[in-house]
Amino acid sequence: MVSIMIFVTIMTKPAGSPSLLLIAAVIGGYMAINIGANDVANNVGPAVGSMALTMTGAIVIAAIFEATGAIVAGGDVVSTIKKGIIDPVLINDPDTFIWLMMAALLAAAIWLNIATILGAPVSTTHSIVGGVLGAGLAAGGLGIANWAVFGKIVASWVISPVFGGLIAAGFLYLIKRTITYQDDMITAARKVVPVLITLMAWAFSTYLILKGLKKIWKVEFLTASVTGLAIAIGIFFLIRPLINKAANLADNSKSSVNDLFTVPLICAAALLSFAHGANDVANAVGPLAAINDAIISGGIAAKAAIPLWVMLVGALGIALGLTLYGPKLIRTVGSEITELDKMRAFCIAMAAAITVIIASQLGLPVSSTHIAVGGVFGVGFLREYLKHSYAKMIEEIKAHHAEHNPEKTEAFLLEFEQASIEVKGQLLKQLKTDAKRLQITKTERKSLKKVYREDLVKRTHLYRIALAWIITVPLSGLLAAMLFFTIRGMLLP
Repeated sequence: MVSIMIFVTIMTKPAGSPSLLLIAAVIGGYMAINIGANDVANNVGPAVGSMALTMTGAIVIAAIFEATGAIVAGGDVVSTIKKGIIDPVLINDPDTFIWLMMAALLAAAIWLNIATILGAPVSTTHSIVGGVLGAGLAAGGLGIANWAVFGKIVASWVISPVFGGLIAAGFLYLIKRTITYQDDMITAARKVVPVLITLMAWAFSTYLILKGLKKIWKVEFLTASVTGLAIAIGIFFLIRPLINKAANLADNSKSSVNDLFTVPLICAAALLSFAHGANDVANAVGPLAAINDAIISGGIAAKAAIPLWVMLVGALGIALGLTLYGPKLIRTVGSEITELDKMRAFCIAMAAAITVIIASQLGLPVSSTHIAVGGVFGVGFLREYLKHSYAKMIEEIKAHHAEHNPEKTEAFLLEFEQASIEVKGQLLKQLKTDAKRLQITKTERKSLKKVYREDLVKRTHLYRIALAWIITVPLSGLLAAMLFFTIRGMLLP
């Protein structure tokens, strides 16, 4: 914080209220640190949890790409009011606008700090939106808010995690059916993995063009999609021989298949960090740029230029926050919610890119934080469902073989366990036919539903994170309103 004050003093000679700009810069730096501490975990957490990256490697990669994304692709101008949540035209006094933005920025930063301490990954965009809304209502009354936009933000609490969870679970089930459920997993992986990586390259190229580079190269979806497809086709011909070579040296095990996803996961973590830095740095520097513009121009503008020093405060703050405080949330996302391997982490990364692309084309509001965490929960709940279903199948087999001796039952169970997914289906179909002959009672069938269910997703994390998401906007809004009245009372003559 002291370094920011010295840096801003050297870099700027503001007219009007230099002390006010220094205070705003310190708050902006504090916000950037909390963005790095909380939000970046979503980009690298799954890669760390699956052990594709070490904690140190993830922090280094994320810090470099977050800062690069912010500085290179963060843009030259920024909207002064995030998401258009309030109408700045209704605020005629520049001083009131400055107090409003300072209160919003500080409230969002404090809430992010609290959420990080509690181990809850929350949306930084929702935090700053809540802060602007709360301070705006305190400054201009109910009429200043854009309630239609607020409704969309509320909708994103459901849309983002549900989309992310469904897409991640869908890809994981696809991988299981086409690779890990096959007798020869390596042969199946040799065919399927290059296609999956190509899909990932297409999704991430399109995502990066649409979101990460939108402030320096703005294109329509069709152009971005075609460009991404061309890149993906080139990557397919590049990686297919590499996958074949790696597969030839691997044994027929799930662990070997997992290793084929290591490099794609590292690339995904880097690209997600770059896009995040380009987009979410505005959460820290947007209000600061607006305050700087209001102090210099003495007016209120819908868009404000971002001086280099403002962007550096945001970029370096995010990198510093990630380095100092990021590991706590990285561990939460990567390993504490559910156990992740490289295939599951790959599915979460795919969900992050595809959900943003689909939502942006449908005009749906989504949060990258909610998508990533929803993806983690999605793969965890799919694992629970599959494990429970398998346990139920075993109990059915035991019930249908109740009249047989234990040796025959165990022999059938061993045959069932080693069978392919198609053969398993045939065996279960035969059991249903036998059930009519054996006349399994209704009571016996009901008992099958009471098979022990192992929770592979920690419910305490689910409830805590869901609660944090719900209260982010109202809590940061209430805090911002209180801070607005406090700041105004301190600065009024």
